[in-house]
Amino acid sequence: MQATGKLIIFSAPSGSGKTTIVKELLKLFPQFEFSISATSRQPRGTEQNGVDYFFLSPEEFHEKVQADEFVEWEEVYNGTCYGTLKSEMQRIWEKGNVIIFDVDVMGGINLKHIFGENACSIFIMPPSIEALRERLIGRGTDSMETIEKRVAKSGFEISKSDEFDHVIVNDVLADAIAQTRDVINTFLTE
Repeated sequence: MQATGKLIIFSAPSGSGKTTIVKELLKLFPQFEFSISATSRQPRGTEQNGVDYFFLSPEEFHEKVQADEFVEWEEVYNGTCYGTLKSEMQRIWEKGNVIIFDVDVMGGINLKHIFGENACSIFIMPPSIEALRERLIGRGTDSMETIEKRVAKSGFEISKSDEFDHVIVNDVLADAIAQTRDVINTFLTE
């Protein structure tokens, strides 16, 4: 697969607000198109296959790994994999659009290493671990056990933030969106 365009990578601990920021940026930049990741987990809430994720069985996911259909993939939680399909990236670039990613931290680092200067990687930092926990509880989509696993993992993820081009603290959402917009405008005009 050839890199025919630019891409923007968002990563963060779960609950940092990256998906909310990405959705706002998709409204501000009509040339952006969201890259839908594949996952081996079950849909949550109102998530839809082919819209929020490509939901694959663990067997289907590993078949695609074996067939070299992923640009990158990672087992994010024990038994739960996420990855970026080559076909999804090619589909977006063929339309002349900029790919925007909302991926886990290791996936973001891997994509930046693969695409180098064609990629702008942005880490969305929570204001604190306690704020992160409160946001996850407020979602109402996960059990307390799952929330505590996500909070425990966030320390590792935050330790990787220096491997990203930019770190944006999401304390006040409007400020985080404005800072991110400025970073992206600079990247697109370079």
